[in-house]
Amino acid sequence: MTTVIVRVSEARVRPERFDAFHDMIVSAVRGFPGRYPGLVDHEVLLAPPHSLLYVSRWRSEQDLVDYAGEHWRDQPVVLPGEDEYLVVPLQVRHFTHAPLS
Repeated sequence: MTTVIVRVSEARVRPERFDAFHDMIVSAVRGFPGRYPGLVDHEVLLAPPHSLLYVSRWRSEQDLVDYAGEHWRDQPVVLPGEDEYLVVPLQVRHFTHAPLS
């Protein structure tokens, strides 16, 4: 089984800006598969009125470096103007799959 790194970026959004933030994120990440060959899959998860997760799955650590830079483990990728939508700074975490058997 190939190890895939799951990156979860959590945004705590100002409720009155939630819909606009959602639209901005979807527009920004839509083209990522063509720009980042190491991106295996990605999705946006919503928990209105204030939580949005961007979940991306990466082939390797090097692919994450290519996307997020050398400090990919602890520094989120922040889009221009993103901070004005957020209640608190973006949080980022990483996971790998653990077999159930």
